[in-house]
This record gives sequence, C-alpha cells and structure tokens, in this order.
Amino acid sequence: MKARRCFLLSVCVLVLFTVARGYGLLGPPVETAAVLMGALILVAWTTGATLADLGLARADVGAGLLHDSRAQISGGRLLYALGVSIVLFTAIPEEFAFRGVLLGSALRMWGPWRASLVTSVLFGLWHIAPTLHTMSDNRAVRGLSATAGGQALLVLGSIAVTSVAGLVFCWLRLRSRSLIAPIMAHAAINGLALTVAWFAVH
Repeated sequence: MKARRCFLLSVCVLVLFTVARGYGLLGPPVETAAVLMGALILVAWTTGATLADLGLARADVGAGLLHDSRAQISGGRLLYALGVSIVLFTAIPEEFAFRGVLLGSALRMWGPWRASLVTSVLFGLWHIAPTLHTMSDNRAVRGLSATAGGQALLVLGSIAVTSVAGLVFCWLRLRSRSLIAPIMAHAAINGLALTVAWFAVH
C-alpha cells in the first residue's frame, strides 16, 4: 500500500511539474530543480521509502560508478552546461524521480520487468513538453516541425527514444542497485549530445 501511494504521489508531482513548466510558472533552473527534488523527497519520506528503494544505500554507492542551435554557446558556457546544468538540473532530478522514487516504489508493487517498463514509458512521456518546446531549435527537423503531423511524428520519436533510454537507465540501476550509475549515464549521454552539437556549429 505504501509503495502504491509513493508511486501515485510521485506521478502526481511530475504531472503538476509538467503543467507548471508548460504554463511558464517555474522559476530559474536552480529553484525548479530544488522544488522538484524537495517534493519527491517529501513523497519518499512520508511513504516510508528506504534509501535502498531509492538507489541511495551507502553500501551500493560504489557499484554505481560506472546540428543544434542550442549549442551556439561559448566554450565557457559549454563547460557550465556540462558541469552544472546537465548534472544538477537534469540528470540528478530526473534520475531521482524516475529511477529513484518511481522505480523504487514500482519494484515493490510489480517486480523488475513491469516496473522498468512502466517507469520508462513515463520517462518517455515526460519528454513531450521539452520536445515541443525545442524542436524548432534543431535545423535538421525544423521543416518537419512546421506541420502538426510532423510535430506528432517528432514527439512520438522522442517518446520512443527516451523510453528506451529509460530502460537502459533502469537496467543500470537494477544491476548496480545504485542511483549513481544511471545519473552518470544520463549526464554522459546528454553531455555527449551537447558537445557533438557544439563542435558542429563552431
């Protein structure tokens, strides 16, 4: 029962966060990440989730050490994005949400396969709003994003790709039992994509 409540409350937090982001109600990235993390920590704490459920057990930490206009930034800004924005504002909050609180509670309800599938699909759906917001920034898909059908295709593709990525992150989390592994993989993938895009436009 506690696992179900943890899972449902976490989904509610993520939905509310998505709606607020869509309406521009969220503040700077630091505050936004802090609010999301705080809400999820509160959900985990009030529903009795353990550190092991969240992939944060001390004994498991060691096992976890495993062309785009947005890239038109200076080298210093790139380093900031790689070291701060991607890690602190994206990888850590998202992994805590999806491979920490959600996966931890889902595992107690369903076991690894179903828990991984459900949370990975939710991870894919989470990327609908960012995809809609940034698709016109990418020169390669700008023409496709000009039509409703093209936008739908891009969104479906984003859901599929990020759901598969979610499955990989779940596998890392389950194999290592640590949240550190998917955080590192998530940050590495996002960082590599931004770095390649940066070199492509400079």
